[in-house]
Amino acid sequence: MATRLVTADARGRVRVAQPDREYLVREEPDGTLILEPAVVVSELECRYLANIALQARIEYARDHPDQRVSRKRRS
Repeated sequence: MATRLVTADARGRVRVAQPDREYLVREEPDGTLILEPAVVVSELECRYLANIALQARIEYARDHPDQRVSRKRRS
């Protein structure tokens, strides 16, 4: 990250983050605040990301389209 010079406003505040963006804030023992960009992930996506076997099955299916099984849609 590039070094930037910032100026505090009349109330002593500086803008350190991008507007309309979420951050996780962590305070170090010396009082330094660390802002880490964050995104919200659904519970379903978390479960998918934690399930390595499911990811492997999906990747295999994508790599081998010739082995797909056709299914009739219910009407």
